[in-house]
Amino acid sequence: MKDNFRSGFISIIGRPNVGKSTFMNHVLGQKIAIMSDKPQTTRNKIQGVYTTEQAQFIFIDTPGIHKPKHKLGDFMVQSSINSLNEVDMVMFMVNAKEGFGKGDQFIIDKLKQVDQPIFLVINKIDEVHPDELLPLIDLYKDKLEFAEIIPISALNGNNVNNLLNVMESYLPEGPQFYPEDHITDHPERFIISELVREKVLHHTREEIPHSIAVVIEGIQADEDSDIIDVQAAIIVERKSQKGIIIGKQGQMLKQVGSEARKDIESLLGSKVYLELWVKVEQDWRNRMNQLRDFGYNEEDY
Repeated sequence: MKDNFRSGFISIIGRPNVGKSTFMNHVLGQKIAIMSDKPQTTRNKIQGVYTTEQAQFIFIDTPGIHKPKHKLGDFMVQSSINSLNEVDMVMFMVNAKEGFGKGDQFIIDKLKQVDQPIFLVINKIDEVHPDELLPLIDLYKDKLEFAEIIPISALNGNNVNNLLNVMESYLPEGPQFYPEDHITDHPERFIISELVREKVLHHTREEIPHSIAVVIEGIQADEDSDIIDVQAAIIVERKSQKGIIIGKQGQMLKQVGSEARKDIESLLGSKVYLELWVKVEQDWRNRMNQLRDFGYNEEDY
């Protein structure tokens, strides 16, 4: 073990759409978590690894805490809460523009049971006037005793390096768990499915975003060329949703495929042939066997 090397696991928790995935992608310098303006887009705990000469940060990006409306929602909330007992430090991220809300109080009540250092990270400070920050800090300070309170803009990178430096001082001395070039423990299949799902979220509205799953049916490298063939199924709950995602003359599905392929090529460092199709699996979000099939592990539920 390197002398005085520090390492630890850090849970990022917060209401939906506060910028957790944006923060993760900024720190790692590569997209491993999908970003969307729609809440509850992160469904699994995504482990990102950031390594410096002195420390290794292992981030767990949890689904946003929200009031569950189905079994998938229950899974997402329970996954977030369970992660608080598995880490060395907790980052409670809030949206400076939205201010304090009922969802924050729900999370704070859960955090009162946590012994580890808790950082309050106020994100999206680029979207508010500086004069609005101090009253917001005072409001949160009265709710819970935080180890540190640090305002940032994950999108622009404002004050993110300072946050990492302060966090490093709280990490315990420990080993380098992962190689320096390792940025996530998720298999490529998972990240590819998330990249496809991100594009569907971007182009759809209302009930569609949270009623889809993406399953990678196959990945094969063509031995005669440098092209990787990827087959993926987009799962929806109703026939009407299937029609929306395919679009008029297949245009929506083509657009999703074209945009996702570029991100997948960047991830794999190779040319990609992406084949997409849409399947209807009625009420899949309330069926435990299908949740398991789509990657939502029962031990996390």
